[in-house]
Amino acid sequence: MLHGGLWRQYQSVNADRTFDHVMHWLDHEGWLSNFDRVASGEPMGDRPGWVFSDSEVYKVAEAMAWEYARTGDKTLPVRLEALATRIAAAQDLDGYLNTAFGHGEQRPRWSDLAEGHELYVAGHLLQAAVAHVRTIGEGTLVRAAVRAADQLCEEFADGAREAICGHPEIEVGLVELGRALDEPRYIDMARTFVDRRGHGSLGEGNFGRAYFQDDTPVLTADVLRGHAVRALYLSAAAIDLAVDQSDTELLDAVQRQYDRTVSRRTYITGGMGSRHQDEGFGEDWELPNDRAYCETCAGIGSIMVAWRLLLATGEVRYADLIERTLYNVVAASPSDSGDAFFYANPLHQRVEGEPVDPVRANPRAESSDRAPWFEVSCCPTNLARTFASLSAYFATVDERGVQLHQYGDYVLRTPWRGGSLALSVRTDYPDDGTVVVVVEEAPETPCELRLRVPEWCEGATFRVRGAAPVDVSPGWATAVGPWSPGDRVELHLPLRPRVIEPDPRIDSVRGCLAVQHGPDVLCLEGIDLPAGWSLDDVAVDDPSSELREGMPARVSLRSRSALDAAWPYRPRVRGAAGRLIAGRATSSGEGAVSSSPGPYRETHLGPADPSGGAEDRVRVALRPYRGWGRRGRTTMRIWLPTS
Repeated sequence: MLHGGLWRQYQSVNADRTFDHVMHWLDHEGWLSNFDRVASGEPMGDRPGWVFSDSEVYKVAEAMAWEYARTGDKTLPVRLEALATRIAAAQDLDGYLNTAFGHGEQRPRWSDLAEGHELYVAGHLLQAAVAHVRTIGEGTLVRAAVRAADQLCEEFADGAREAICGHPEIEVGLVELGRALDEPRYIDMARTFVDRRGHGSLGEGNFGRAYFQDDTPVLTADVLRGHAVRALYLSAAAIDLAVDQSDTELLDAVQRQYDRTVSRRTYITGGMGSRHQDEGFGEDWELPNDRAYCETCAGIGSIMVAWRLLLATGEVRYADLIERTLYNVVAASPSDSGDAFFYANPLHQRVEGEPVDPVRANPRAESSDRAPWFEVSCCPTNLARTFASLSAYFATVDERGVQLHQYGDYVLRTPWRGGSLALSVRTDYPDDGTVVVVVEEAPETPCELRLRVPEWCEGATFRVRGAAPVDVSPGWATAVGPWSPGDRVELHLPLRPRVIEPDPRIDSVRGCLAVQHGPDVLCLEGIDLPAGWSLDDVAVDDPSSELREGMPARVSLRSRSALDAAWPYRPRVRGAAGRLIAGRATSSGEGAVSSSPGPYRETHLGPADPSGGAEDRVRVALRPYRGWGRRGRTTMRIWLPTS
């Protein structure tokens, strides 16, 4: 359980503010009362909300269950049972549960599998039930989910309705419920859904078969494509199935796809999804910044996949990517007060934009200001369940011992070979790079303790039981027991700003640099520029000479306003003959997760161009991207041009 620090703050705001805020909007928009109306037999031709709005109610129910496990707040099971009673009252006699189809004037059940989201919605019901089983136990929500799962297993069995849903989610819900209840039928049904995908049964739709991940079977695909959240949810389920069924071919296939996606289709923030029109992945190297979509839900989906690959393979690089995405996508979305959110997370905001209406759902996903609600409001509820369950990503236990993947103030307790191990972890990370682990309870049997040294860290040191510190490289810092109460382990991670350059194949940021400090990607906000300066008119001088330890980092910028002309294209001398010489770009490796995710690497620059006067230069602060826009609407950019 987290006791302090950045993530505890997010969790507290989530519990104290976001839960009530989300429930208010579910009621305000009529999405919650849809269940009451179905239960009472009302005509549903005027049902408010998109066809998938039931899923937002289920995600809040899931969040409540995880929050109960985190805090033990006894009001939560009562609130959850009251919510579950309203949900279950809308369930049909055969177990079907959905307020958008099959009632009165509505379309029949399963009449629009490509776009109707019926199985997607059911998947979130099952995940909510899993959280309930693992934290509270049996209850109305669990019974409703079991009836729904039984009904769809009959409906979609081989020889019955052999079809799939346009939006993957039922697969991961079935696997998790099958595990929680020890019911292999659910796991088998999930595998059937995964194996059916990729054969074109959903048709072309508006964006082609890849949009649904229905163009190529999971086993033979090379990369994640189409709608980003759909692809990631499907991948998460496939990994679960591969592990449960010891299917190394399936695991290798998903790992291959995810690794290439990270190395060629992922932003420096860890964000995924470069296209607005289909909320999807672009092609390799297609990573525009001002048009980056990087949906918050896609960041959560990426963490779901990386976490499963971490558990399945033990490869520390997936914990690195989880950290990057948590700090620079998930943490960037909610406001400080937990009642407004970014849906999309671009890396460049060109205009300040207009204020968001605080009492109306935002019709657009992109915004220069965090919005209280959206017409498609999957992100606020997804954040609620993620923050409530966040501590699950921090540590693992295996046959060797304990691994600490993420850092914060927390206490870990776990049985260990007939004994008990309790660790107290203390740190001000990411403001400070020192992590102290104190053994509170120790088993008699030796136990290995491993602390992650992040991929971005150089010069880390590790001290065990007061011995002299030793240098450790990115990866794992390992100490082995036996342990005694009071034993102390210290990991020091130097926090220095680092200059990052992109792969030259990313056209949108060629000739630009970014700065990272610890796990935080930094950005320049227009609010920090002097009067009369614009983000469009600046270039960065040599940042290597300016960056020092501590925050905020500062860089020198020079004005480019003198370059303004009626025509924005001008020749550049390329040597006496004016020839361009083609060369071959290099990358960090085919499909590799590099030291910064994907096509980004640390660089060192030479001295700045001395031309230009002092009046054309200014030193400005760079601040963590996760905090952008919190001081008011402003322009922003992560990648800074060098010329």
